[in-house]
Amino acid sequence: MSIPNRDSFTSKFGVIAAAAGSAVGLGNIWKFPYEVGQNGGGAFLILYFFFVVVIGLPVMMSEFVIGRKTNVNAVRAFKKLSPNKPWYLTGVMGVAAAFMILSFYGVVAGWTLEYIHLAIINAFKGQSPEELSKGFNGFITNPIKPVIWQMIFMILTAVVVIGGIKNGIEKITKILMPVLFLIIVLMGIRSLTLGVNTSESGEIIGRSVDGLKFLFRPDFSKIDIDVVLDALGQAFFSLSLGMGTIITYGSYIGKNNNLKKTAVEVAFLDTLIAILAGVAIFPAVFYFNVAPTEGPGLVFSVLPSIFQKMVGGYVWTLAFFVLFAVAALTSSISLLEVAVAYFAEELKVKRVTATIIVASLITILGVACSLSNSVLKDVTILGRNIFDTMDHVSSNFLLPIGGMFIAIFTGWAMKKSEFFNELTNQGAIKVKLFSGIYFIIRFVAPIAIAIVFLYSVGLLG
Repeated sequence: MSIPNRDSFTSKFGVIAAAAGSAVGLGNIWKFPYEVGQNGGGAFLILYFFFVVVIGLPVMMSEFVIGRKTNVNAVRAFKKLSPNKPWYLTGVMGVAAAFMILSFYGVVAGWTLEYIHLAIINAFKGQSPEELSKGFNGFITNPIKPVIWQMIFMILTAVVVIGGIKNGIEKITKILMPVLFLIIVLMGIRSLTLGVNTSESGEIIGRSVDGLKFLFRPDFSKIDIDVVLDALGQAFFSLSLGMGTIITYGSYIGKNNNLKKTAVEVAFLDTLIAILAGVAIFPAVFYFNVAPTEGPGLVFSVLPSIFQKMVGGYVWTLAFFVLFAVAALTSSISLLEVAVAYFAEELKVKRVTATIIVASLITILGVACSLSNSVLKDVTILGRNIFDTMDHVSSNFLLPIGGMFIAIFTGWAMKKSEFFNELTNQGAIKVKLFSGIYFIIRFVAPIAIAIVFLYSVGLLG
C-alpha cells in the first residue's frame, strides 16, 4: 500500500528539474564531451542519440511507471507489484548502487568546493598546468583537507534532502538547474568567441573552431564495436538508470503527469547540457593549443590555467567550478534520496533521522574512499583501492544488472495492461508507438544491456 501523507512534486517543472538534475552530473561536464571527441565526434553522437531514444527512453519510462504506480521506495515498489517473489532484489541493487556511488562521488564533489575556494582567493593566477597538476596531486593525497570538503558537501546534500521533496529537492533543483544552464551557455559563448590565437610573429597557435571540430566532425573510421558499446553504455548510464533514482522520483510524481513526455524532456536536457559543456570547454582548450587529456587532469590542472589567460579569467574560473559543484549537488541529492526513502519507509523513522543515518554511513565510506589516495592507498580489494572498487562494482555490476532486470520485470513480470494504463494515465494520454516501446522493453533493452555488461567485465570482446 502507498505511504499515507507522502510528499510529492508540486509542478511539472519541478519533476523535470529534479530528474534532469539527477542525470546531469560531473560526467556530463567532462566525460561525455571527451568521449564524443575521442570516439568519432559526430559519428559517436549519432550512435549515442540512437541508443538514448531506442534503449534509454523506454527503460526510463519503465522506471517512472514502476515508481508512480506504487508510490513507494525502490525496494517496496517491486514487493508491491510482485509480492512473495525475489524481484525486490532489483530495488535492493538500486539502493546499494546509489549508496556506493555517492560514497566516492561525494569525494570528487568535495574537490570542486576546494577549487571554488581557490578560485575565490585567485590562487591559480600565474600558475602553469604543471604547477596546478602538482598542487592537485598534493591536495588529493592530503589525508585531511579532502575529507573536510567531502563532509561539507555531504552536509549540503543532507540539508536539501531533509527538506523533503516539495520544500527541499524540488525547490533547490528549480533554482540550481536554470543557474547551471545559464552558466554553461555563457561559458560556451565566451569560449566560441575566442577566435584565432596568434603569436607575436603572426603564427597561428590555435583556433577555437577546432574545438567544435573535435566534438562534432564525424569520423566514421573510429567506429568499431568498442565505440558502439561505449555509446550504448554512455546513453544508459548518463540517464541515471538502474540506480533507483528514477523509480524513487517517479514515486513522487502526480497521476496527471505525462510520463513519456517527461522522460523525453529529461533525456533531451541531459544530452543538451553534456554537449554545451563540450562547447564551453574544448574551443578554449584548442585556442590555447592544449592537448585534451582525459579525466581530472584537464579539469583541475589545465582548465584553471586556460581560464586565467582569458579576459575576465577570474570570473570564468570561478564560474566553471561553481558549475561543476552545482552539477555534482543536483546528482548527489537524488542518490541520497534513494537510500533515505528506503530507510525512512522500511524502518518507519522520520525523514530527518533517516537522512542523518544514511548520510553519516555514506560519509564514513566516503572517508575511506578519500583516504585511498593517501594513508589507505595500500588497502586493495581484488587489486583496486577502495575508491576504484566502489566505482567499479556500482558502475560495472549493479547498474547494468539492475537496469536489465527493470526492463525484464516491466516486459515480462508486470502485466502489459498495467504498464499501458500507468504510462497513458488510464488511457487519457495518447502514447504513439506504444507497441514499439513495449517490444524494446521486452526484447531489445535486456539483450543490449546484457551485452554491455558482459563486455564491461571482459566476457565479450
